Amino acid sequence: MLDLEFAQVTDPGRVREHNEDYLDRFIPGDAAQVRSHGWLFALADGVGGQDKGEVASRVAVESLIEGFRKTTNGEPHVSVLPKLVQAANTRVLEAGMTAAPGGVAMATTIVCCALRYDRAVISHVGDSRCYLVRRGHAHTLTRDHTVSNEQLKLGLLTAREASKASTKHILSRSLGNDMVVNVDTSEHQVMTGDVLLLCSDGLHGAVEASEIAAVASHGTDLNTAAHKLVAIAKQRDGSDNISLQVIRIRSVERVGMYRGRPYKLR
Repeated sequence: MLDLEFAQVTDPGRVREHNEDYLDRFIPGDAAQVRSHGWLFALADGVGGQDKGEVASRVAVESLIEGFRKTTNGEPHVSVLPKLVQAANTRVLEAGMTAAPGGVAMATTIVCCALRYDRAVISHVGDSRCYLVRRGHAHTLTRDHTVSNEQLKLGLLTAREASKASTKHILSRSLGNDMVVNVDTSEHQVMTGDVLLLCSDGLHGAVEASEIAAVASHGTDLNTAAHKLVAIAKQRDGSDNISLQVIRIRSVERVGMYRGRPYKLR
């Protein structure tokens, strides 16, 4: 059976007076729910410079967790997560429209990770990331939805130019701006010992992937690792809120799929 441990930290940083990040998780209540629903981790970064960023991030994550809890037993994560993110987008949009007469601008990023059996499904909008740390190396499982990254994808910028562009922090997608949002979703096999790390740009903007791998690998206590990463980000920058969830896979249940139903592999 899938078994894991996790830690999560959110910190306002050294400059901002309040925290516009929000994170939460769904923990299955028993072994049956581990198989029927699995685990869900979600992290959102309210868009700075817009009204009520902290409200947008909280509404998005709470909508996601609530929807996940109500999903049909055994529903494939790869199909359910994009629907839940779309529903969260609607909730954020509605919250902005009703927050004051005439409405207010309200937006947030979102990254979420659902785990069941030996699979992790990642859905995201914006520039909050998910990393997979395996054998001491960190691989990014998400693609930042920023203006510079879109220009890189189109061949208008080189990777070096995109990394230094003034538009690298300007989002090309976020929740709360439009009725429909394009959600990126991917599925990955996980192994015993793997570490998954979800974070806002307050962390990945200051800490390199190689450093994330070094801190989160080798059996380090996850709570200690999470606080160490926050401390590094605050020391180097700290101008933004810093949030992360770090998840270590203790064991997996290997399965195959036949007509959408899992069967155990020997």
